Amino acid sequence: MLLGSKDLEVLIITGLSGAGKTQAVNCLEDLGYFCVDNLPPALVSKFTELSAQLEGNKMKVAFVIDVRGGQFFNDLFAVLDDLERQGIKHQILFLEASDEVLLRRFKESRRKHPLAPSGRLVEAIRLERKMLQELRGRANVIIDTSAMSVSKLKEELTRLFGSDDDKDVMTITVVSFGYKLGLPMDADLVMDVRFLPNPNYEPDLHYLTGEDDEVKKYVLGSETTRSFLRRFLNLLKFLLPFYVREGKTHLVLAVGCTGGQHRSVVLADYIGKQLRKLGYRVILKHRDVERYKVENF
Repeated sequence: MLLGSKDLEVLIITGLSGAGKTQAVNCLEDLGYFCVDNLPPALVSKFTELSAQLEGNKMKVAFVIDVRGGQFFNDLFAVLDDLERQGIKHQILFLEASDEVLLRRFKESRRKHPLAPSGRLVEAIRLERKMLQELRGRANVIIDTSAMSVSKLKEELTRLFGSDDDKDVMTITVVSFGYKLGLPMDADLVMDVRFLPNPNYEPDLHYLTGEDDEVKKYVLGSETTRSFLRRFLNLLKFLLPFYVREGKTHLVLAVGCTGGQHRSVVLADYIGKQLRKLGYRVILKHRDVERYKVENF
């Protein structure tokens, strides 16, 4: 047994392309895992050996290993057997989805399937499913993401792999967005702030975003904004404990303005900071603001 291996937890993330491995990595990083994507299986043993020798608290590492590894992927079973012999605690997380859902996701994202660089998606998905059949049989956890939103996947992963602290503290994703670009699909609560004074009509602020101090000062300087924030935060203080009591571990709060450039960004930042002060774990995302930075460069 490796020195310190009792304090090392290894999670192998695998499954079908397009089934949500990237989203799983993002969530696991929030849960304290050190994640490595597309690592050749032969390097897992070396990496775990180095990790196990580190002093300090228990270390949790996650490796994404899938068919992108090409010929190296075939080494995975030997690596898993090696982990068993060394007494290193490990689990396999297998993500999958229906053929129809995977086809839709690839078409929407316009990404190439690793087994079909020139197209022919249906055949590639079926071939990958066949190649992963044996690995699926060895998996400790299998999650079908066909009907899952990103937030629901995060909830499930937190339930399965989070510490007691992770499970007791709700994670709130506060996302700013623009209505003209559509509602976030995974939103639990949506707040429309298009009633607030709009910096878009101010010549000096038009090309800035809610991340700029001038825009923050303009939006937060309004008495309407301050009055709204007091009332809305009081509403959240009332609501959130009831969500926690019902067992909800992750909630997506979407704040929208017309374009997702000014008002929603400022308010999402402010609300996120206040929720952190209340003891919630907060993930802040500005869905549409980068679009304006690129357009206005």
